[in-house]
Amino acid sequence: MEQPETYDKAYARKALILFSGFIIIVMYIETMLVPSLPSIARSYNATPAQISLILSLYLISGIALNPIVGRLADIYGKKKMLTYILPIYTVAVGITGFAPNLPFIFVARFIQGIGLTIFPLAMSLVREQFPREEIPRAQGMLSAMFGVGAAIGLPIGASISNAYGWQTTYHTALPFVAIFTALILIYIKESKYLKPNIKIDYLGAVLLAVSLAALVFVLSEGTAIGWTSMPMIALMAIGLASLAAFLKFDRKDRASVIDFPMLRKRNILISNLIVLVVGLSFFLGYQAYAYEFESPAPLGYGFDISQTGLALVPFAITNIIMAPIVGRSVSRIGTKPFLYIGAIITILGFAVSAYVHSSLMLIFGAAIVGAGLSMLQVSLINVLVFSVNPADMGLATSMNTVFRFIGAALGAPIAGVMIAEIASREAFVYSFLIGILGFAIILAISFYAHEVLGRHKKEMAQFNY
Repeated sequence: MEQPETYDKAYARKALILFSGFIIIVMYIETMLVPSLPSIARSYNATPAQISLILSLYLISGIALNPIVGRLADIYGKKKMLTYILPIYTVAVGITGFAPNLPFIFVARFIQGIGLTIFPLAMSLVREQFPREEIPRAQGMLSAMFGVGAAIGLPIGASISNAYGWQTTYHTALPFVAIFTALILIYIKESKYLKPNIKIDYLGAVLLAVSLAALVFVLSEGTAIGWTSMPMIALMAIGLASLAAFLKFDRKDRASVIDFPMLRKRNILISNLIVLVVGLSFFLGYQAYAYEFESPAPLGYGFDISQTGLALVPFAITNIIMAPIVGRSVSRIGTKPFLYIGAIITILGFAVSAYVHSSLMLIFGAAIVGAGLSMLQVSLINVLVFSVNPADMGLATSMNTVFRFIGAALGAPIAGVMIAEIASREAFVYSFLIGILGFAIILAISFYAHEVLGRHKKEMAQFNY
């Protein structure tokens, strides 16, 4: 990518601060509910699999909206899309805090999923408006903010929820969402890369969302309704039919939800496959950790909401520590070493989590997982953004987010099903073993990626555009 002749450092610092602040707020909102999931399940007499819909519906909405928003951003501008998305997200956060029952929570969380389209837009604007040498550090900074938000949301959100109810956590977050929304809309510049003559695959987005929603509902309700009951069989049939229609329809359209021609490029395919496994393992682990900490002995450790929030803080702190370190080092060392090391560290963390027999060691295992995931995420975003034409950045980052959310939407209900079906600690062991298998696959896939940074990077023109 050719850099502009002039570079506004003051604007870059301001943009990085604003995006970082908003990521912190969004991650606070998303992680503050995690320690409360078992409590919410008990309050509404719901199974762990059913309560996983609180996480999954939010993600399904994000999956459906991300490719549409990414395409609209390429056509009309990323800043313009933010002017619509941020106010909607602010309203969605506000109404979620007033949810009177579980169905209302599900609907509100589904609407709130539009907030997930903000991340790829922010990453794309950083890629376009920062000079090449500053991008890895900026991406590392933004990735670290995911950990900062979690580090704040887990203990503070858990404490507020424990004392005043989980709804109050939303009330405390709403003013910050509104403030950062206003600041971003005022100060962030518009993208200079536009592609006005492309189509938007609305049908593909709907088909993909329906297929995934059907599968998630089957996983969430199978225990309660019966895996072989007619409603479950019908849902599965709808999901498979929608997926088949999506694959057949989507391959014919260059402006599709999942851009298959773009996926033919090695780095794009690899980064999307890896992020799918990362998303699945991340949410599977979050669900498993929360339930193991809060489940009564001998199944778990009998923590309350506040204790669970504090127990998960090391997971977030190691994420905070590692992200900027990798962001500063990746330009010199390259992305692939951190993909390898991140996968190995995460495998070790899940192994510790699976076979320990004390809460302290479980906390230690989660902290190791957080460090490994941080390395992977910073490496992956750099592999992606340096392997795609800037004019396609909106679609590429949105598609990458879709793959992440597909994995995440499946990870939470898979853990929920295991906890609901296997009423013993083996449910958590199996959950963590799935994580180990997933990151072993990531380690193998990483060897086939082209290096884009460091001394051993390939010539980008060979495979980029």
